[in-house]
Amino acid sequence: MEQRKPELEHKKRVIVKIGSSSLNYSGTGNLNFTKLEHLVRELCNLRNRGMDICLVSSGAIAVGRQTLGMKERPNDISTRQACAAVGQARLMMIYQKLFAEYNQVAGQVLMTKNTMVNPVSRENARNTFEELFRLGAIPIVNENDTVSTYEMQFGDNDTLSAIVTSLVGADLLILLSDIDGLFTDDPHQNPDAQLIRVVEQLDGEIYRMAKSSTGSDVGSGGMATKLTAAKIATLSGADMIIANGEDVCILHHIFDDTFRGTVFLAQKKESFRIEDFILETLG
Repeated sequence: MEQRKPELEHKKRVIVKIGSSSLNYSGTGNLNFTKLEHLVRELCNLRNRGMDICLVSSGAIAVGRQTLGMKERPNDISTRQACAAVGQARLMMIYQKLFAEYNQVAGQVLMTKNTMVNPVSRENARNTFEELFRLGAIPIVNENDTVSTYEMQFGDNDTLSAIVTSLVGADLLILLSDIDGLFTDDPHQNPDAQLIRVVEQLDGEIYRMAKSSTGSDVGSGGMATKLTAAKIATLSGADMIIANGEDVCILHHIFDDTFRGTVFLAQKKESFRIEDFILETLG
């Protein structure tokens, strides 16, 4: 299973996904500004190395809830959408300020499932990404929670980041999670659980390991969504990495090949079409 590794230093277009649990303090739900600043610095440094960089960032509803003084996450859709409207603006304001400190331009891209299944919208989105990359900007992507309903949702940002990877033809997707990678078993329950360093093929054995190790991931996505992301990314021709986002400085360690995590190797399938996958799998 650990036979070959990709040459990460030669990657040209990289998608980085970070979740709410990696951006917020667990006790208060407030943003961790130190971690945000370090994340932005890492992304700018990758951009300085000549890579096209795109960030898929969670956190809009959490930021909006805190801004509006709500102690608990709302259950009804309209309140969550209101929180997203407030939080998305606040989150982008913070990102813009931090990126500006490194003389880097960032742009916001909000997507729904309809963006991908509608041919015109999909092509428009692809063109927008390409122009942002050409101009040297870093797109910051999130699901458009303000307007999306259940029928229009991707469901989680692991999947969304893989869809963006496929859409823009990226050659690497990095999922910064709250776990080191894919284990043979739940490492919280089994001290003998081993980290799988390289996955060459997504098969039944890998899916069984993911099911048994799901409890080790306390994020909302879970390991199942990460394997869905791996399937989309690898079939689209990109490698994918799951790494622990506790220290976002792991990003430069990834490209120095001194990191701990799981690498899923690309298995490009020419017949794979992301829009068909969304319709058939995500509904």
